[in-house]
Amino acid sequence: MNKQISTDSASALIDGRIKEFPDWRGKMLARLRALIHEVDPEIVEEWKWRGVPVWSHAGIVCTGETYQKVVKTTFAKGAQLKDPAGLFNSSLEGNVRRAIDFHEGEKIDESALKDLIRAAVALNVSSKSKPKPARARAKRPA
Repeated sequence: MNKQISTDSASALIDGRIKEFPDWRGKMLARLRALIHEVDPEIVEEWKWRGVPVWSHAGIVCTGETYQKVVKTTFAKGAQLKDPAGLFNSSLEGNVRRAIDFHEGEKIDESALKDLIRAAVALNVSSKSKPKPARARAKRPA
């Protein structure tokens, strides 16, 4: 059974995840979360895949994952986003996602990250507003 977690519950779970890491990782995840909300106050917080914070607006914008040596922000449609500042440094081989691995002591290029978040939201919104093309129907023989 796949139980839907409410936005309030998801936010509380993300709060808990941040508190699980009293070191730099919790601070980094909290800062990333704050930047995401600064860019898009309408962003929806979700909790997916048994414990991954997810931020969505008309689809998944990005995730926030905590590992031993990195905090990873994965953009669901990152391969379609322009990244002039070169923030993407992980998951570069795929055709869909792109990620940024943040390491201890690294400073976030907040302006460039906000630009990526804005672009990801805009891509999701524009994708949702376009009608899907009708499938071509096979002609029946006469």
